[in-house]
Amino acid sequence: MQLLVVGAGEMGRWFARQSGADAVAFADRDSATAREAAAASADGRAVDLDTEETFDAVCLAVPMSAVPAAIETYAGRASEAIVDVSGEMRDTVAALRTHADGRERASFHPLFSAGNAPGNVPVVVDRAGPTVDRIRAALSDAGNEVFETTPAAHDRAMETVQAKAHTAILAYALAAEEVDPRFHTSLSEPLSELVEGTLDNTPEVYAEIQERFEGASPVAEAAARIADADHESFVDLYGEAGE
Repeated sequence: MQLLVVGAGEMGRWFARQSGADAVAFADRDSATAREAAAASADGRAVDLDTEETFDAVCLAVPMSAVPAAIETYAGRASEAIVDVSGEMRDTVAALRTHADGRERASFHPLFSAGNAPGNVPVVVDRAGPTVDRIRAALSDAGNEVFETTPAAHDRAMETVQAKAHTAILAYALAAEEVDPRFHTSLSEPLSELVEGTLDNTPEVYAEIQERFEGASPVAEAAARIADADHESFVDLYGEAGE
């Protein structure tokens, strides 16, 4: 399988390694990034972003807001299959259906950073075939738990596991004050570690998640309820949280 990865960042490089491809070409808006990815790949090479070359499969590893337009641009470069690893499925799958008719289509979402692989990978297979099957099998063989979902179920889950979780963690980071580590409790210490792990990543990725998925407002509303609660109301909220 000859694979083109559009977006030669961390996740694009991870997919190239795990895809089962025989040879990989990288394209990126930063040509130096594409060359670096190619140099780090045993069977990789860099191509121009406006390449007219065709490949068995194309993977889009670009910001989620850029995926629909990228699908329109690069669907013609795929002779067999086009997939993405963007993390959003409603608009992505709709664009795949519009611009990649007649080709195998799938949207994968690795629920981890490349440095924390392997992990869970939900997938919407919109048009199955041997190339998508090969990619899916390769990801599973690499230790990932690949499971099928729907665009609606995926995006609804992301509202909780990403947008709301990130809001809660960042709100704590903004509100917390520095303390002697000896004061940390069994709750505050892991929460502080979550803050460190979150802030060690790329803020633009988190900004895209917050823009695409609802999450911040419900968490802010819940925090306001807690802040305004008297003793009895707090006890009720504590019970509600455990339901």
